[in-house]
Amino acid sequence: MNAFTIDLSSVIKLTDDQFYELCQKNSDIKFERNAQGEIIIMPPTGGETGNCNAEITTDFAIWNRQTQLGKVFDSSTGFKLPNGADRSPDVAWIKQERWDALTPAQKEKFPPIAPDFVLELMSPTDTLQKTQEKMQEYMENQVKLSWLIDRKTRRVEIYRQGKEVEVLESPTELSGEDVLPGFVLKMQIVWG
Repeated sequence: MNAFTIDLSSVIKLTDDQFYELCQKNSDIKFERNAQGEIIIMPPTGGETGNCNAEITTDFAIWNRQTQLGKVFDSSTGFKLPNGADRSPDVAWIKQERWDALTPAQKEKFPPIAPDFVLELMSPTDTLQKTQEKMQEYMENQVKLSWLIDRKTRRVEIYRQGKEVEVLESPTELSGEDVLPGFVLKMQIVWG
């Protein structure tokens, strides 16, 4: 099953509150919305991808509990990016000071903030081109560091603000660099 994109702009332009309500009323469906307002219906992941994503998110959560530098979010969290898109990366992290600057109401719905870090884990239904476009969108919206991990090809693309994309083949670990100080993702949990 592939993602479906629906353009309702000729019928209705959903406000942020209406889009949030649509997502809440249909919680079994994962929605994203691009900068043009088109709604993207994302298929659920399979067992292998879901398990791998859970393991990765756990490593981020353990690191974050130890450092207390920010907030970690899983794939069910939507973020309202500065360009108007609503995206749900597989893993996201926001520096504590930036999170604390949001109001309680902003934190409750889809926070209007680009994460400092995002990770996208390719699933069998994802296309590389569409996922790379999403990664570029994250960078254009001031995400500082992002990783695109493709388990099938054992390839990682690292995106950094103001730099060319770095491609790694079968790395054994990934460093959080200065964005996630001290964080290292051991890739054996990804490669299996």
